[in-house]
Amino acid sequence: MPYRRVALLLGTTRLGRTGNPNPYFYNRIAACAELYRAGKVGKVLVSGDNSRKGYNEPEDMRQALVEAGIPDSCIVLDFAGFRTYDSMVRAKRVFGQDSLTVISQQWHNERALYIANRIGVDAVAYNAADIDIRATKLRLAVREWLARTKMVFDLLFMHDPHFLGEQITI
Repeated sequence: MPYRRVALLLGTTRLGRTGNPNPYFYNRIAACAELYRAGKVGKVLVSGDNSRKGYNEPEDMRQALVEAGIPDSCIVLDFAGFRTYDSMVRAKRVFGQDSLTVISQQWHNERALYIANRIGVDAVAYNAADIDIRATKLRLAVREWLARTKMVFDLLFMHDPHFLGEQITI
């Protein structure tokens, strides 16, 4: 992995549908901590959903990253990363990143890298461990197909994210 000053950690929920810990969440945290400890990233931009009361992916991920040994001073939160498209565009336009490492599972990173390429961000990806549960894989395949279809339209019409806002320096 090449060194990138900023890693973009794509958000997910801490708890799954059943209320149990979400392995995608914890695998992303572990991957991010691994990259940070290896000196491959200096700062972590955590982008996720914070659209309703009591639900805050970026804050949950920040807490887990601090528990994993990443200094709070190295973590920047993006509370308007409702979708991967929003996270990628906001990383460039709001947080000023033209080069970064994206951290998520491979299937998610593939979409994120495609978006990055189309919007002019030099990105590499670090794949967090995936999970191997048949029911989850089927649901994920359908969800990913829908997300990729929506992404094509977003890129075709160069939609703005739901929120942009003032620039934030990392």
